Amino acid sequence: MKNILYMVIPCFNEEEVLPDTIKVMDKKIKDLIKKKKIDKNSKVMFVNDGSSDKTWDIIEKTSKKNSLFTGISLSRNKGHQNALVAGLLVSKDYADMVISMDADLQDDVNAIDKMVDEYFDGAEIVYAVRSARKKDSFFKRFTAESFYKFMSKMGVDIIYNHADFRLTSKRVLDSFSKYHEVNLFLRGIFPLIGYKSSIVYYERGEREKGESKYPLSKMVSFAWDGITSFSTKPIKMILYLGLIEMIISFISLIIFIILNFNTGSIIAFMVFLSGIQIFCIGIVGEYIGKTYFETKQRPRYFIDINLMEKKNGRYNKKTI
Repeated sequence: MKNILYMVIPCFNEEEVLPDTIKVMDKKIKDLIKKKKIDKNSKVMFVNDGSSDKTWDIIEKTSKKNSLFTGISLSRNKGHQNALVAGLLVSKDYADMVISMDADLQDDVNAIDKMVDEYFDGAEIVYAVRSARKKDSFFKRFTAESFYKFMSKMGVDIIYNHADFRLTSKRVLDSFSKYHEVNLFLRGIFPLIGYKSSIVYYERGEREKGESKYPLSKMVSFAWDGITSFSTKPIKMILYLGLIEMIISFISLIIFIILNFNTGSIIAFMVFLSGIQIFCIGIVGEYIGKTYFETKQRPRYFIDINLMEKKNGRYNKKTI
């Protein structure tokens, strides 16, 4: 198997941690090249997701000093998942295998060796999975584990305790490029692609610099996007809820008549039922809204600068 490796690392306002990330990745990739596990043409590709700090300046200066590093810059902030897709789709034209990871160095870079070994053993997708969450607070651990369990119950095919630290072969990325949905949930898409896969376990560290880009509010939104993009169970639940509500309403009406409840009790009960109905309509509306955005088929992102395609002193610009 060919062995050109590209590391794809999305960055959004990571100027604090990026110098450390560059040092760590420079050492790791050179070590893998020295061991002849990967080709000397392997690279680290940073994806600037519309950062407002000096993130892109650092990436650009580093790429000029060290040919091991390259990068692309999106025209504006499009979110972690879109930035990741941009890096994957660009790098697949140059690499035989691509590993995606975050810039905060919480993912253990030593797991990369095992992931590459799994690739040469025939795995075309290698999921890096957290072995434990001992360093997380009780709240963080509870919400994260609840997220994966809830997603599974909703029918989403997802790898437990796996984020976006994974290795994918060129063939997998060629297949992935045929997915055009706007509402992205990569943790659910890659298991759908198929091909031989394996799991590598690692212990995730703590973020030493900068701020987390996934607070609780974003995690809740992310989970909801995953559910509504990959499962229709909430719609089915509404059907069952409506049936139960109809039965309860009929029985309650008979009780009200027999026991002669006052008007206030009846009104309160009707308001409660109305609340359930509005909630259900909201869920249906969420699915309709997602369908609306998908049918528009708008580009997921624009690449403003691609350091891989500098020609005649100018950078090619792409729309994907």
